[in-house]
Amino acid sequence: MTIEIGVVGPHDLVDDVAAICEEQPGVTARRLHYDHESQTPALVEAHRAQVEAWLFTGVVPYTLAREANMLTRPAAFVDYTGATLLQAAVRLLRDGHDVTRISIDTITGADVATTFTEAGLPVDRVRTLPYRGSLSSDDVVAFHRRQHAAGAQVAVTCISSVHEVLRHEMPVFRLAPSIHSVRTALRQVLLAANSQAQEDAQIALGLASLPGGDDGLLKEVAALGGTLARFAPDTYLIVTTRGPLHDATGGFTALPMLRRLADRHGAVQIGFGLGRSAAEAENLARRALSRARRVGSTTAVLSLRGETDIVLESTTPTPPPAEANLAVIAQRVGLSVPTLLRLREVRAAAGDEPLTSREVAEQLHIQQRTARRMLHRLELAGLAERLGNLASGSSGRPLTLYRLTV
Repeated sequence: MTIEIGVVGPHDLVDDVAAICEEQPGVTARRLHYDHESQTPALVEAHRAQVEAWLFTGVVPYTLAREANMLTRPAAFVDYTGATLLQAAVRLLRDGHDVTRISIDTITGADVATTFTEAGLPVDRVRTLPYRGSLSSDDVVAFHRRQHAAGAQVAVTCISSVHEVLRHEMPVFRLAPSIHSVRTALRQVLLAANSQAQEDAQIALGLASLPGGDDGLLKEVAALGGTLARFAPDTYLIVTTRGPLHDATGGFTALPMLRRLADRHGAVQIGFGLGRSAAEAENLARRALSRARRVGSTTAVLSLRGETDIVLESTTPTPPPAEANLAVIAQRVGLSVPTLLRLREVRAAAGDEPLTSREVAEQLHIQQRTARRMLHRLELAGLAERLGNLASGSSGRPLTLYRLTV
């Protein structure tokens, strides 16, 4: 099996990162480079149908693509902490610079302190500007100018456009990802891509209740890459897999064909089930259809393992004006409105920091396994994003990091 990864970053980094990726058997890299990081969303949008995963040369282009809602495939970015930062410190020392008096952008102060402390370097005069989505390259340039005026000897930047501006004004060092950091990020994205491939191969069965025959249904099922058979009078069996269903529903949020079928038949209820076997998928589809019939005359429901039911909209939902759409969101993900409000409070308190299921459980005063199921439902509905794992400090399973968008 060959997987094609889109490698996104500035011209001077993409080729090196792509070459490291292609050392891995079965991996090909599509080189997608930009002149300025602001071009990232358009670049990803233009090529997202051609790649199976994304690897960004740094957190800045990754964040820009994520905030533009362009990441529908597994994605990771090369981390500039650890080996990359230590490599930069060694090179600066070799060139005679005082690495205890520098300004560093993008990387957090905690990460800089960890790396420098392990190397025996003081950090009391090192100034940092952690990256966040609202920062522009002009903001980062202004930060380094202020620190240079205050006595910083070298500006260390992760952003190519910032380096281009500052190299004419002051000593500046451009961080480039180490081979170790690229390989670590590649392993992460390959694990996610392989997991996604296995999930996409899951059997998806649908039961569609349409009075008066299957007019229009065969065409809709063909668009799902599936097949259609009569299951019972006025009920039809749809057979497909998770991948096409995920894509057709916009990540399990909307089912456009529901409205089109309703225009022909008046009342339509559809239940989809995702399972590891045909029997499991059929049982879940029966449950989904039963709930769809209870919800309304034109309804689709997706049932998953673990008692998770998602009510699918009939059209692509527009971004909600927050409070007004909470009842719809609650129905879709199977959580109560008060629970969603509490989750919003937890998200607001966390700011830009990711959350673990343990932290959510503590904040909501619920068991951790309940919090895991809740976060899984939100992820499937596009209201939480999985960012990676955090070692739990014990022999148990690692804690998954999530960013809430509910």
